[in-house]
Amino acid sequence: MPGLELAEVILAVIIGTLAAIVYSLRVLILLERRVAGMEMNIQRMTSKVLREEMVIERAIKRKSPARRAKKRKR
Repeated sequence: MPGLELAEVILAVIIGTLAAIVYSLRVLILLERRVAGMEMNIQRMTSKVLREEMVIERAIKRKSPARRAKKRKR
């Protein structure tokens, strides 16, 4: 580095730091998109499970009075 002056070295360090920051922001954005995709998949799965639970609960409620009536007749 005998040909570079102190100002040029400082400028090179600053530009390198800025490039590193831009690259890390790019990586963070890509990771955030992946996480958002996973969250959407989890939301879809939980909504499907919730719908199934509601169907099961309705089926149980429908069967309950019939079972109680049978038990009372005995």
